[in-house]
Amino acid sequence: MSTSCAVTPPADVALVVLDGRRTGVDDVVRLADGAARPVPGTDAMKRVEESWCAARQIAATGRVYGRSTGVGANRTEDVPTEAATGHGLRLLRSNAGAIGEELPARQVRAMLAVRANQLLAGGAGLRPTVVTALCEALENGAYPVVNEFGSVGTGDIAALAQVGLALAGEHPWRGSDGSLVRSGAADVDGDGAVVEVPRAGGPRAGERSRPGAGGSVVPGGSGSVAWSGGGSGAWSGGGVVPEPLALDNNDALALISSNALTLGQAALALHELRGLIGATQVVAALSLLAVDGSHEAYAAPVHAARPHRGSIEVARRMRELIGAADRPTPPLGRIQDPYGFRCLPQIHGPAHDAADALEAVLAVEINAAAENPLISAEDMAAYHHGGFYQAQLALALDHFRLAVTQVARLSTSRLSTLNEPAYTRLRPFLADQEPASSGVMILEYAAGAALGDLRAFSAPASLGHAVLSRGVEEQASFASLAARQTLRACDAYRLVVGCELVAAVRALRQRDLRPEPDLPAGRALELAEAVLDAEQADRPLTDDVTAAAALLDRFTDIWRGSTS
Repeated sequence: MSTSCAVTPPADVALVVLDGRRTGVDDVVRLADGAARPVPGTDAMKRVEESWCAARQIAATGRVYGRSTGVGANRTEDVPTEAATGHGLRLLRSNAGAIGEELPARQVRAMLAVRANQLLAGGAGLRPTVVTALCEALENGAYPVVNEFGSVGTGDIAALAQVGLALAGEHPWRGSDGSLVRSGAADVDGDGAVVEVPRAGGPRAGERSRPGAGGSVVPGGSGSVAWSGGGSGAWSGGGVVPEPLALDNNDALALISSNALTLGQAALALHELRGLIGATQVVAALSLLAVDGSHEAYAAPVHAARPHRGSIEVARRMRELIGAADRPTPPLGRIQDPYGFRCLPQIHGPAHDAADALEAVLAVEINAAAENPLISAEDMAAYHHGGFYQAQLALALDHFRLAVTQVARLSTSRLSTLNEPAYTRLRPFLADQEPASSGVMILEYAAGAALGDLRAFSAPASLGHAVLSRGVEEQASFASLAARQTLRACDAYRLVVGCELVAAVRALRQRDLRPEPDLPAGRALELAEAVLDAEQADRPLTDDVTAAAALLDRFTDIWRGSTS
């Protein structure tokens, strides 16, 4: 998984008010993409302040998990008052053990957005400056280095501990340009120059990096800060990073007790795949026109008689895409079409329903105060619970992937139909006139291979099981795996549908068929013809499929415009 650059949002971009109440999937995506700037809500910041004050009082007078005790199987071990501050940092250091590939900026930024918003729900009980720092990083384009693996669906503790150490100045950041400087010595880069990172909030005079340990900030030049990473070298990035925070036992577990990475990844995957499902219907509309398909399968009376919400809406959109009547007349010739066309509303509809169900779960979780323990300022109590367990999310993600895979499988069915002369009245595989030409034959194989990956990604992650921490944590949702698998499905899905689009456009060109230009399907064909090579002779189709897959985002816009 490659590291990608974050984008610093311009000063004039839209604002997203994070209030811990109404933040949605689209908000998370905009913040992850740098298309909006975060602003903590005023009332929400008051909740954070009240929760922090209450948490310190509660921990000072009673036993609170993770603040005055150890965690996991060490929950029965008390932390002496004089060791409290060090306990928080030790907790972050010991849990910041995520492994695997470094995550792309977009996923890390999505995590930061979710975590900031959750903290603003007011149940974590950590210092308000943590929220400020997370929002500052989102605005400036900086993001901590976070590795892929470390969660089993009961909290993204390893990834968030890396965030915590970065906030404390002990873990590397990447800047808005994605750069990370790591040197053999703690204070110099490969050319012997001092490694510096611009400090948020302006310069502090007289600071310059020199060899140190434990992530300390040490005196150096003006206007910058360098981190000495305990002998691992110094880190810097091309952008402003938050000023290091003094985190203690009241902040550590409160920060990492969350599934923010999983939720951020799920939000990104849902946003992309929901759009691609819509784009697939536009491609299917072109395929339907290429085979003189029947409109009867999308007739309003058919779906009023079996009123599943998603199927009704898919049928309505198809009628609008191709300009079909609500009560179409029977076609001449074929009585009915193959399933790839006839059952499209019954397969696309459940995928949209599954997307809606997943979004409903995310709407709750993104705005949830799910930290364990929950700090209630109103009750002056710390409630220990299992709200971090992500069964709803894991099941919703598994359901969504299965539905998405059915939609992709239907695309390969239409691709096969496009290769059949009985439906297109063209040569097999849409070949040219040369003897034994193969045309787009290979696309069936390529789409089948990509579909194989989709099937593998659709294996239910919620069937996973783990017993951890000396048996104290004896169940796991594996929502984290479900989110990763859903993200991984995006590229394979694009390629499957890209293969169908190449074939559909080729068939329409060979038959010299053009939908009315003012219809959505007509606009889609115009876009596709401007991008896809019109050459019909046998040739490699790799670039065609790549271009078609990239075009699907434009088709999503067309699909979203097909509303009444």
